[in-house]
Amino acid sequence: MFRRLLLAAVWAGLPALSAPSLTTIQDVLYKADGTRFNGTLTISWNSFQAVDNSNIVRQSTTVKVVDGNLRVQLVPSTTSTPPTVYKVRYNSDGRSDFEESWSVPSSTQPLPVRDVRTTDAAAAADTGSGTTGPIPESGVTGLIADLGARPVKGPSYAAGSVALVDSTGMLAAVSGDPSDCVRVDGSTGPCGGASPNFIDSESLAGIVDGSNISFGLSAVPDPAGSLAIYRNGMLQKAGQDFNLTGSTVQFIAAAAPQPGDTLLASFRTASAADTPTPYTPPQVLCSGTGGTTASTTLANIGACQIPAGLLQPGDRVDVRFDMAHQGTAGGFSVEVDWGSTVLVHRDATAGDVFVTGRADSAILPSGAQLSAQSWGALLPFAAVVSSASDGLSNGLTINFLGMVSQTTDSVGIANFSVVRIP
Repeated sequence: MFRRLLLAAVWAGLPALSAPSLTTIQDVLYKADGTRFNGTLTISWNSFQAVDNSNIVRQSTTVKVVDGNLRVQLVPSTTSTPPTVYKVRYNSDGRSDFEESWSVPSSTQPLPVRDVRTTDAAAAADTGSGTTGPIPESGVTGLIADLGARPVKGPSYAAGSVALVDSTGMLAAVSGDPSDCVRVDGSTGPCGGASPNFIDSESLAGIVDGSNISFGLSAVPDPAGSLAIYRNGMLQKAGQDFNLTGSTVQFIAAAAPQPGDTLLASFRTASAADTPTPYTPPQVLCSGTGGTTASTTLANIGACQIPAGLLQPGDRVDVRFDMAHQGTAGGFSVEVDWGSTVLVHRDATAGDVFVTGRADSAILPSGAQLSAQSWGALLPFAAVVSSASDGLSNGLTINFLGMVSQTTDSVGIANFSVVRIP
C-alpha cells in the first residue's frame, strides 16, 4: 500500500516539473524591395502564467534571421494569465528598424508571422512602435505649454550668427564685425582693451636756473591727477606749487626751481590696446617617484636624463627632492649629482626619517654655477655654492643616490622634480 501511494504522488508531481508547451513561429521574411531580411529579432515579455500554470518570468531573447529564415518557439500568450503580448524589435545593419507585437496562440503546427502579429493599441503604445499612427501635439500632456515657454526666433534672428536673448525674450542675432568680441550684454566691440602706460621718475625738460618756471613732459598725463612731481625728493602739490597744461608743468614764481634742484615726474598716459608680451613658460623635464635601496654603498634611486641641445646659456634648472629613511638600525646618506659633480651630499643619523632639499643650476656658456639647500627632520639646514664643468653637448644626467649603514634599513626617494626655466 505504501508503494502505491508513493508512485501515485510521483506521477502526480511530474506535470509540474515538465516544461510548458511551445508554439513554433516559422516564416521567411522579406524587405519591401524583395530582398530577404537579415538581422535579429529581440523578443521581450512581461511575467505571466501559462495555461499549464507554468510561471514565465519577465525576460527577453534574441533570434538571428539569416537569408530571411525565422524560426522561434514561444509559450502561448493568448491563454496566459494575464493575457499578454510579446514585444518584437527588428534590428538590421546595426540599427533598430521597427517594433511590433505578437499574440501567440496554442498550436501544434508552425505559424507564420501574420498569424501572431497583433495591432493591439495598448501594446503598440507600450512598445512605442508607433503602429497606431502619429500622436498629435495636443495629445501630449504639457507639450504646448513647454513649447510656449522656450525662446523663439525673433525678427532679427539670423543663421550663422551668435545668438542673443533680446529684451522681449526672443532669439536675435548679434551684429558686429567678424573680428569683434561679444560682451555679456550682447553688445560688440574690438577685442581686448586699452591699458595705461606708466612713466616713472622722468626728468622734466627745462633749464633749472632759478628764474625758469616752465618745464615739459614727454607725454600728456592721463588722467591729469596721476601726475606726481618730486623736487629733491619732496612731493609737490598741484595748484599750490605748480599747474599742468597739457604736457607743460608751470611752477608758481615763489616755487621756481633753483640751480642744483632735481625734478622728477611720474604719471600715467593713455595707450593703444594691450598687446600681451609672449614668454616661454617653465618646462618640467622630469618628475615622479624613485626607488629604494638597502645598499651600504651609494646606489641610484632615481634619475633625470636631459637630452643634448635642450639647455642653453641663460637657462636655469630647479631641482627639488624628498627622501625617506626606513628603519632605525643605523644612519644613512643621500646624494644628488649634476653629471659628474656632486650637487648635494648629506649624512644623517639613525633617528632621522626625512631629508628634503632644493638645488638651483645657472647654465653658463661653459658649465654651470650650482647652489643647494637641504635639511632633515633632525639633520640641520645646510647650504652650498659650487660650480660644474660638465659639458652639455651630449646631454646631462641628474642622479639621486642613497645608502644605509645597516642592510636592515632602507632609504628611498619619495618625490623629485626637475624644471627648466628658460
